[in-house]
Amino acid sequence: MSPSPSPIFLTFLIFLFHFQHTSSFTLSVENPEQNIILSPKKTFTAGFYPVGQNAYSFAIWFTQKHKNLNNTTIVWMANRDQPVNGKRSTLSLLKTGNLVLTDAAQSIVWSTETTSTKPLELLLHETGNLVLQEQSRNGSRKNNILWQSFDFPTDTLLPDQTLTRFTNLVSSRSQTNYSSGFYKLFFDNDNILRLLYQGPRVSSIYWPDPWTTSNGAAGSGTRSTYNSSRIASLDSFGSFSSSDDFVFNTADYGTFLQRRLTLDHDGNVRIYSRKDEEQGWFVSGQFRQQPCFIHGICGPNSTCSNDPLTGRKCSCLPGYVWINDQDSSQGCRPNFELSCSNKTHDELSFLALSHVDFYGYDYGFYTNKTYKECETLCAQLCDCAGFQYTFTAEYGGVYWCYPKIQLLNGHRSQSFLGSFYLKLPKSSGFVDEIRIQQNSSGMVCERNGVVKLDREYMKKKENGSLKFMLWFACGLGGLELLGFFMVWFFLFRSSRNSDENHEYVLAATGFRKFSYSELKQATKGFSQEIGRGAGGTVYKGVLSDNRVAAIKRLHEANEGESESEFLAEVSIIGRLNHMNLIGMWGYCAEGKHRLLVYEYMEKGTLADNLSSNELDWGKRYNIAMGTAKGLAYLHEECLEWILHCDIKPQNILVDSDYQPKVADFGLSKLLNRDDLDNSNFSRIRGTRGYMAPEWVFNMQITSKVDVYSYGVVVLEMITGKSPTTGIQIKDKEELCHERLVTWVREKRRKGVEVGCWVAQIVDPKLGSNYDVKKMETLANVALDCVQEDKDVRPTMSQVVERLLRDDHDY
Repeated sequence: MSPSPSPIFLTFLIFLFHFQHTSSFTLSVENPEQNIILSPKKTFTAGFYPVGQNAYSFAIWFTQKHKNLNNTTIVWMANRDQPVNGKRSTLSLLKTGNLVLTDAAQSIVWSTETTSTKPLELLLHETGNLVLQEQSRNGSRKNNILWQSFDFPTDTLLPDQTLTRFTNLVSSRSQTNYSSGFYKLFFDNDNILRLLYQGPRVSSIYWPDPWTTSNGAAGSGTRSTYNSSRIASLDSFGSFSSSDDFVFNTADYGTFLQRRLTLDHDGNVRIYSRKDEEQGWFVSGQFRQQPCFIHGICGPNSTCSNDPLTGRKCSCLPGYVWINDQDSSQGCRPNFELSCSNKTHDELSFLALSHVDFYGYDYGFYTNKTYKECETLCAQLCDCAGFQYTFTAEYGGVYWCYPKIQLLNGHRSQSFLGSFYLKLPKSSGFVDEIRIQQNSSGMVCERNGVVKLDREYMKKKENGSLKFMLWFACGLGGLELLGFFMVWFFLFRSSRNSDENHEYVLAATGFRKFSYSELKQATKGFSQEIGRGAGGTVYKGVLSDNRVAAIKRLHEANEGESESEFLAEVSIIGRLNHMNLIGMWGYCAEGKHRLLVYEYMEKGTLADNLSSNELDWGKRYNIAMGTAKGLAYLHEECLEWILHCDIKPQNILVDSDYQPKVADFGLSKLLNRDDLDNSNFSRIRGTRGYMAPEWVFNMQITSKVDVYSYGVVVLEMITGKSPTTGIQIKDKEELCHERLVTWVREKRRKGVEVGCWVAQIVDPKLGSNYDVKKMETLANVALDCVQEDKDVRPTMSQVVERLLRDDHDY
């Protein structure tokens, strides 16, 4: 049982919760055990919590049975990254209605940034939510909440608390350091709940698995990007669910218990349960079952291994030593020198590490390479630190070669059948020493160190205000000098490093730069043309790694366009990843030459297939669905400027399974940098018959121009008739031409009264082999997309929702 509060403390609490606006209240850090706020049933406590030596944060925690705050379960912190002094720091509600936390020098460390002229009350609810709200004059409470802690979570989500698009969970730095760590749980722009490692040097998504598609299995069930709520919550029965259709139930699901969901310092999300404060917490569920698959957990140049008995361990690679043996997340550094001139086998050696894998940061991937070819490739690359060489049975039984430019996210597991070959200088004695070190236990590093925060302040007798002003003046002057130096330094260095940085980022994602001569050789002098458009000509080519590619040779670059500008935009396009967008493998930028390297599609374009008898009803419907998904991704799930502006059958490719891939996307800004409503823009990107009215009337260009073009393409797939030639109609023995859109619209108007109007417009190649209801829905969606008023047209995500709904209904 907690000790009963003193009469003085009860009087303080009454004053705290029932005050007029002309008054204010203050909690002092100097009496942390008495200056607290309790929830009605004393489940939660809010007050000053010690986070280091003479360092405190204002926090909310589960009330302890004993006064000792060791092993307290913190659920929220106001100032986790800026602790206050243990003397003269206060939490005060000002007369203006603002709740502020001030340090010993009276500087504001944190505040709610609220204002009100009404009486206020600060309440800690039984849910763990700290609420600042207005109070009516007659004593009845209103729900006019000015601020609440549930809207600003730190690393923990409580039952009845929601995670939204505006909030996220950020892990702590360690078990003893409550400041912000490297891991974040948040809703991404594609509406998927994700886990992100954001380290000092790199960042990467590690949950759901990066190699799965947005609609693939990830944890439990399937994810859906087609939602707009972006909300997730945990209930007291042990069920966590989010709006992207992710559902996770704990092992003790169905029992009403105290629960919390916490993003722990090791990057894993765990749900903890207990019956009451007299029992300890136990893990009832976790998002990632394999702790070594969490990115950044062991730092660069190290591997993670997991033993069911001893737990996770981090080990430096052979030839590497710890940067900080008390913090394995900082990784390891090489204990050798390897210059770029060491490119021969006489100077290099490759040490085989069985069952070791590193995720990401490939220079590229190469199929059907022999071991010697892969080794030679890595030896000749200055930045190659080693290579993965793996046999893959499910892809035709071939060997894959992955040269690595960085060694991150390494793990060692007996279930991984491949090997990693570490690049080292050749020295027999050195390698022997490495082999001995590899088998020793000295490479294992546990995070047992506790770093105390330095929060030393002056003694009481010293003039604190004067000393603070002196230090402030000195610090301000130093910052100004530092600012001038940094501006000069970056202005001097930026021009030299910009292109190098672009090339580094592109190489790190496997998106490489080709030379013009290399692509000229791959295309045999640009001899085999496979497509032509307003932006350039496409040729078939075979790259040096035997991959067949479609190489688009853009027209001459715009005047004044620099290579760095071209790289900045192409790199964004290269990082886009959607199953219905054509994959871009690389680029070339030399002088006036601008070339883009895409994956090659053997089935060609939708236009090619429409003229054949290969496209049955099911294939056409899937192409319409997939194209809509690809455009929805471009419009709403990545950068706003990525509009296609030239949707037509020639720019929709199909793979061997007749799945569509939108091509030639995102280059409108590369080809023309004028404003979107400039008439020159329309002339570059439009194609007659597919262009929206906005182009003709010089109106503002938005994503609705793609919606219009999509509608025309769908009508063309349904009818088999091209919008560029018109429809021949025999009337009074005379032939006249009518636009495809007008013709279909008129058929629907006349056919609605008699029914089955779609039979009058369906491509004769289909005969009667189609679903009438789904065909009617598809035609209606297409006609909605080609409305003259752009504001009436649906968005591409709405198109997808309608087609998916129809697909499920039937």
